[in-house]
Amino acid sequence: MKTHTLLADDPQAISDAQRLLRQGQVIAFPTDTVYGVGTHAFLPDAVAALYAAKNRPLSKAIPVLIARTDDVPRVARAVPTVAWQLAEEFWPGGLTIVLPRAEELPAIVTGSGDTVAVRCPHHPIPLTLMNAIDAPLAATSANLSGQPTPSTARQVAAQMAGRLPLIIDGGDSPGGIPSTVVDLSTCPPRLLRTGAVAAHQLRRLLPDLIEVE
Repeated sequence: MKTHTLLADDPQAISDAQRLLRQGQVIAFPTDTVYGVGTHAFLPDAVAALYAAKNRPLSKAIPVLIARTDDVPRVARAVPTVAWQLAEEFWPGGLTIVLPRAEELPAIVTGSGDTVAVRCPHHPIPLTLMNAIDAPLAATSANLSGQPTPSTARQVAAQMAGRLPLIIDGGDSPGGIPSTVVDLSTCPPRLLRTGAVAAHQLRRLLPDLIEVE
């Protein structure tokens, strides 16, 4: 497969990305944390292609990006009040929230598990793409499984060229670090990874948060 890299300000970049996503293809793009690689979250074959592109084990769940907080029920169920409070405080931004998976979300996205990791990114490119296809993106960092996380399109190409048709080059990732991951599917909630949002910021709403990193 030939991989094309297009600058984010090239109108063809967004047009091609929309077309490829609707076709169930996998693409790479900048986010507010690191570069991501993703596909249409409601197309199981597309998600399978994403696993293959990354050499990612099928048992390892893929996070989901949404365009707005109102889209949470499309991918998650039994959403607690504190999840909406966290979303109001930290979305769009670098916080990923783990919630029970909605039945409509293909099981392959979550590695056949019962939870889904959800985030609303603070970056115009993934938001534009999701609004265009009217669907969330199954998306994770744009690296081969186990390899360094990329913060530039060139770093993405070094690992992923030949594995996906399009990389959107939006310059250096503004965040440069992954999102923080908090699991609200358990009681008490658990901090699974510290990243863009610090633990002390979360404790304002989650005083009983347990750090399990």
